[in-house]
This record gives sequence, structure tokens and C-alpha cells, in this order.
Amino acid sequence: MPLVEIRNVSKIYHLGGEEIRALDDVSLDIESGEFISIIGPSGSGKSTLMQIVGCLDTPSKGTIKLDGTMIQDASQRQLASIRNRKIGFVFQFFNLLPKLTVFQNVELPMVYGGVSGRERRERVFKALELVDLANRSKHRPSQLSGGQQQRVAIARALVNDPKIIFADEPTGNLDSHTGELILQLFRKLSTEGRTIILVTHDPEIAALTPRRIEIRDGKIADKVDETLAGLKRIKPAVTNASP
Repeated sequence: MPLVEIRNVSKIYHLGGEEIRALDDVSLDIESGEFISIIGPSGSGKSTLMQIVGCLDTPSKGTIKLDGTMIQDASQRQLASIRNRKIGFVFQFFNLLPKLTVFQNVELPMVYGGVSGRERRERVFKALELVDLANRSKHRPSQLSGGQQQRVAIARALVNDPKIIFADEPTGNLDSHTGELILQLFRKLSTEGRTIILVTHDPEIAALTPRRIEIRDGKIADKVDETLAGLKRIKPAVTNASP
């Protein structure tokens, strides 16, 4: 059974008597452990799709099953619970709280989830070790480079062991070298069986993922949902370099 099943999903807004379809009858399956990109220009609907699958918004029509649970009619409280337990987000501008330490920023999702203090500490350091930042746990975001801040954001996304990690333009605020190191980290995480979805407008970034889904005018573009089936591709190498 797919981790995510999207069936005939539309998101419709009404502005000044005009109907705007941010998503238009989208159907899509995402398997557990996939590393995919959702690509499209600004206004194409890719961010709307991320927000709906990520339980930040609800569809106007259609059904969505996430890890066996139908979520299209869930209440805001139910969506918040699902989001906290099953979904991790990494954003372009890191979204770290400047007055908190690295440890406290990574810990935050578990505080909201009611995890005990001892377990929070264990899970924070495990997540920081995955991104090679355990030695920076007492630093504040202003004391870190852009790449290090993004790695903290990735650790925060990992700390609840989510079913899906959404990375929304995760390299957009980084220089090209640091951005490549962040993508190497995502590739490494994907080899460990984590489901990762990159949301981007950059075709070069999308080309690095084994599967690419292009959204145009709220629809999945014909013949652009590409998978490894029947294709011979060279998997990008993963180095031990740390951004």
C-alpha cells in the first residue's frame, strides 16, 4: 500500500466571483522510502500540493490517505497531531528561533508532542549526530553558518522520526557549494529508507531525484511523472562531506 494516496484532489479559491483552481483533479501515489521532487514555477500548484499532503491545508475536493489514515476531512486539531507525528518540514529560510539554542530548536516538536525530558534529550542528540552537529548543541542560530542552520532544521524535521520529510526550496538561501552539500545529506537520508519530497522550481535540483513530478496549472504534467521503472540511471554519489 502506498504511503500517500491522492485521488482526484482539487483546491479551489473564489476571488471576486472568479474560480481559481490551485490544484485541479490531481491523483498521485507516493511509496514509502521514495526520494522525489515536485517541480513547477511559482503559482503552478506545487506548494499547494505540499501544504495539503503536509496537513497544513485541506482540499476542496478529493481524498487523501496518509499512512493508512484518510485526512481530507480531519479537524485542525487532528491535522496538527498527524503533522507533528508523521511529517517533518525543512524550509528555505530555516525558521529557527533565534533566542533558542540548537538543542532547544531541535527539541521543540517533541515539547509540543508531550515527549518526556529524558527521551527528548536522547532523540535530539541522535538527530544532531545524523547531521554532524552534536558539538554545536549549545550554540544559537546566529553563531552558525547558513549550511549549519539548514542542517539544524533537518535535524528538527527528523527528531520525531516522521513518515515524510518535505524540503521546500531547501537550498534557495544557500550558495551553490553549500546547497550541494545539503542535497548530499538528503541523498544519504534517502538511502536509509526515509521518504523525502523536495519542492523546487529548479530543474537541476529536480534532476537529482530518482522521480520527478512536474505541476503545471494545478495539474500533473503529461509524461513528466518520471520514475526509475525501465530506466537506467546513475545514482549520485554520497560523500562524507558535511555542509
